Amino acid sequence: MEPLATAKTLDGAGRLAGHFLAASVDASAQGDFWSKAGSNILSQLLLAAALDGRPITDIMQWLAFPADRSPLDILRDHGFAAVAAQLKGTVEGPPETRDGIYETARQYAAALLNTEIAAWVTPQKDVAEFRPADFVTSTDTLFLLSKDGGGGASALIAACADSVMRAATAQAERAGGRLDPPMLAILDEAANVCKISDLPDLYSHLGSRGIIPITILQSYRQGQKVWGDAGMDAMWSASTVKVIGSGIDDPDFADKLSRLIGDHDVETTSTSHSESGKSTSVSMRQERILPADAIRALPKGTALCFATGMRAAMLDLRPWYAEPGAKELSAASARASQAITARANAKHAPSQGDYGTAA
Repeated sequence: MEPLATAKTLDGAGRLAGHFLAASVDASAQGDFWSKAGSNILSQLLLAAALDGRPITDIMQWLAFPADRSPLDILRDHGFAAVAAQLKGTVEGPPETRDGIYETARQYAAALLNTEIAAWVTPQKDVAEFRPADFVTSTDTLFLLSKDGGGGASALIAACADSVMRAATAQAERAGGRLDPPMLAILDEAANVCKISDLPDLYSHLGSRGIIPITILQSYRQGQKVWGDAGMDAMWSASTVKVIGSGIDDPDFADKLSRLIGDHDVETTSTSHSESGKSTSVSMRQERILPADAIRALPKGTALCFATGMRAAMLDLRPWYAEPGAKELSAASARASQAITARANAKHAPSQGDYGTAA
């Protein structure tokens, strides 16, 4: 995929720069001066590279040498004089400030120094380019994989996923409002490798476009770390179906779930004795259906389900290896694992030069 394909406008370049920012900095630190300034410089250079038809890796050359006037000339030649003026102001500003801003931007884009990562996002003559606009009208499946967490290729993974969802939204609008058939976007480990900054906002309208996002997180707090308290609350509220598995160790979240499940009436009988004899009274009191400690102790294989317009439900999960096609899936998984092992061994196979002279 060519990530600069959507960066030929200021908004598109800013969105791409935002993915590099989100992959490197938690939500709580994204508003400080250096983060914002580094992201702005990155967006300006991405815009220049996109307008001039350059590969995205060229921005690392510009970041290494702020005095290079190429991006300034490109921006002016394409009618972005105001953006060029902003870039020039940073370049010609106090050296300490300029160097700090450029170093921040270099850290955000450091993944592009990895030649193996860069090869996936650099146009090549003999390799077909992945085009999101074509993909969303097909019946193909796209798998985006990244082995590491923050940094690394996660910014490019997020950029690709975001481009696909935006292309799907545009296609839905052209088709009358909704994709048919719908597109399923499963964002597993989204807080590690697919940090789309405005994902909580996208949740509010993607469903109405026939785009069904499924975000899988390790915990509620993990989402708060990436999208902030307000963002995670917004995504939680906009989700029409929420499934929470066992292993909840966050007392605040467990109590929140307990309150959402609700209370039930419990009959209490009390007996009193007096000179006139014994009397019995029955009263009702409310009690949590599932207290926080019971939620924490949910056994493996069970989950809580909160769906819009329905009371909470307890689910018995069915593992994939209990499904009818488990044998075929197991065989395919074994073949894939063997291929991964073979590639890893070939990449790191010892050679004669790795050994010293025999004694």
